[in-house]
Amino acid sequence: MLEGLVVLLVIFVLAMFIGFEVITKVPPTLHTPLMSGSNAISGIAIIGALLVFNTGDGGVASWLGFVAIVFAMINVVGGFMVTGRMLGMFKRKSEDES
Repeated sequence: MLEGLVVLLVIFVLAMFIGFEVITKVPPTLHTPLMSGSNAISGIAIIGALLVFNTGDGGVASWLGFVAIVFAMINVVGGFMVTGRMLGMFKRKSEDES
């Protein structure tokens, strides 16, 4: 059991380093499309968390599912707000606003 946990921890740490390197190489013009893609991934995480939360046993898995739902929803809502604000920067101002 401990060996499996160590393997998963090593994979997680390597994924963090690779993710950091990949994200730092992204040009600023691609940030908005990537944020939209990460919102879709968070939506998939919400579905998985709902399935885990719905196990009905009330144990640790249900509570972790609930926490995953909360964090994924914060990510989705915040991502859509930031994406909307960024896209709003590209709209032309009407003559009424100037």
